[in-house]
Amino acid sequence: MNVEMMMRNTVVREFDPNKDCLGVEDVERRCEVGPSGKLCLFTDLLGDPICRVRHSPAFLMLVAEVGDEIVGMIRGCIKTVTCGKRISRNTKYTTNDIEPPKPLPVYTKLAYILGLRVSPSHRRMGIGLKLVKRMEEWFRESGVEYSYIATENDNYASVKLFTDKCGYSKFRTPSILVNPVFAHRLVVPKQVTIIQLNPSDAEVFYRRKFSTTEFFPRDIDSVLNNKLNLGTFLAVPRGTYSPDSWAGSDSFFSWPPESWAILSVWNSKDVFKLEVRGASRVKRTLAKTTRIVDRVLPWLRIPSVPEVFSPFGLHFLYGLGGEGPRAAKLVKALCGHAHNLAKERGCGVVATEVSSREPLKLGIPHWKMLSCDEDLWCIKRLGEDYSDGSLGDWTKSPPGLSIFVDPREF
Repeated sequence: MNVEMMMRNTVVREFDPNKDCLGVEDVERRCEVGPSGKLCLFTDLLGDPICRVRHSPAFLMLVAEVGDEIVGMIRGCIKTVTCGKRISRNTKYTTNDIEPPKPLPVYTKLAYILGLRVSPSHRRMGIGLKLVKRMEEWFRESGVEYSYIATENDNYASVKLFTDKCGYSKFRTPSILVNPVFAHRLVVPKQVTIIQLNPSDAEVFYRRKFSTTEFFPRDIDSVLNNKLNLGTFLAVPRGTYSPDSWAGSDSFFSWPPESWAILSVWNSKDVFKLEVRGASRVKRTLAKTTRIVDRVLPWLRIPSVPEVFSPFGLHFLYGLGGEGPRAAKLVKALCGHAHNLAKERGCGVVATEVSSREPLKLGIPHWKMLSCDEDLWCIKRLGEDYSDGSLGDWTKSPPGLSIFVDPREF
């Protein structure tokens, strides 16, 4: 069957969970065949093909079908996020004012494309392009202004599809930082106090300090109240605040300490699991040996390779930020606390994604061999009108120091 005939015979329709799960799983399995002799990462969606989008405000999954065979699929979701900031027109500022007026967020309706798969036997036939175009139709019908995708820098086929054929442009290059969960607990410095915030306090905190950060979700309250959110944690120097003296975020900002840091933890372990394949028996044995030693002699605190050669779960750290000269050290303490939480819940790794220019990146423990220095986000403008004023084309804006990565889409 030639390409033109294949395109005519390919039907793109909405995913039907009652009849499509087996076909989708078959395509996923055929797509996840790594190169011989190399380590490859495989994803188990735990029987739920839409698990990585179902917690978004709006989502859609499409499948491509030839005859009765599913040969491709794509997922997409929509939300409202910050794309810039502005000063209120009603704000008057003079040189006599103690502080300049605080900027307000500019929001836009943003779509995210993920999970594009085409069966190896049906590639280079335009099916991937057809899936993307159909998904963009739904985005436009829903009033979306921008669409973006995330892919590996060295995934040349994906980059070429979106930049050459679909009109996307390279936009941001965040870093994915991954740290193993050891058999021993990490020690949180005694000079640091960690306070868990309730969702209401966490929302006040994030809206006040991060609402103008690029990609900040307008529905942050939905994220913080989601059952997968395991908590928001604030680190401060010992003696400044304690769980007993905590009076809320508003009170905290009236008398903030010199330094502080914050992050939230998302339970991705209950959404999907990962597995590293392609390791030699020698590598597996060495990894197992480090875990045994770490488990038997935990006081040595030997960094051990986690059990990543069998399906493992992860916790995702998001909403990471801080201020002050000790902020990076406080972030490191929070990561230690998050590590111990992940250990208690049986995770193999903890991960986060931050801007490559993030000032607090130095405080995030990670193994380089497990991490990705430069992920690639590509973006496309679908609409000409902004939902909150006109600041120009977001796709042409320079990167800021930080981004807010939504855990629902990791």
